[in-house]
Amino acid sequence: MTILDHKIDFAVVLSVKKANPNGDPLNGNRPRQNYDGYGEISDVAIKRKIRNRLQDMGESIFVQSNDRATDNLKSLRERAESNAALERILKSKNSSSDEFAAIACEQWIDVRSFGQVFAFKGSGNGSGVSVGVRGPVSIHTATSVNPIDITSMQITKSVNSEPGKEKGSDTMGMKHRVDFGLYVFYGSINTQLAEKTRFTKEDAEKIKKALVTLFENDASSARPEGSMEVHKVYWWEHNTKLGQYSSAKVHRTLQIKSIVEDPKSIEDFAISLRELDDLKVEVIDGL
Repeated sequence: MTILDHKIDFAVVLSVKKANPNGDPLNGNRPRQNYDGYGEISDVAIKRKIRNRLQDMGESIFVQSNDRATDNLKSLRERAESNAALERILKSKNSSSDEFAAIACEQWIDVRSFGQVFAFKGSGNGSGVSVGVRGPVSIHTATSVNPIDITSMQITKSVNSEPGKEKGSDTMGMKHRVDFGLYVFYGSINTQLAEKTRFTKEDAEKIKKALVTLFENDASSARPEGSMEVHKVYWWEHNTKLGQYSSAKVHRTLQIKSIVEDPKSIEDFAISLRELDDLKVEVIDGL
């Protein structure tokens, strides 16, 4: 395993069709929008999907969703204690935060990729740990190319959840969706932090594969199968640790503009990529 020794930038272009890509719990679970009407998908939601794809690939994941847990553990504390070395540190009076972080990074790919805050009380007479790990993989919030239109529909159910005459069979609810939207998000992998978490070149390849397959095995009522699609993944690998160019300059080389007034598909957009001297880009089509 070789520690990543060169900076990486990436970008992902994806589309949403009649789906809710990321509901806002503070706004009735409507698709997220900024004040200008552009759609958004939070970086937290994107990292969740990457974790799920890595988990599907057989990787060991620390922050697992309860409905996808492969070890039947229901809390991060239990998952940490499932490692004998970490359990020993938690029970120790003289616990080592650095040792705890190193073991966690070695075992779980999402910890050495995205980082993690560990704040656990000691077991028994142990002093516990309180340590934050900064991960090398950073991801921006995804933003739509154009302002999005949100359609809301009222729904009912035809059966009672509970027995009794007082329960009605026509309980009302609401579902919201984006009719169509083209989104893009950017990210980078920092070599200095990769050295600290022991993030490898092989890990970077797994992240790239997860980005290409971002919405596989992710169907739900809000996101039916085929409603979310990755179209392109752009992957820039620099020649040095710091990179030949800043991430901002690299990300700006990708230009996406609608060529019709009311775009309804990826064909209604013009996507161009400006080359930078001595920096090659790998362009990967979605599945």
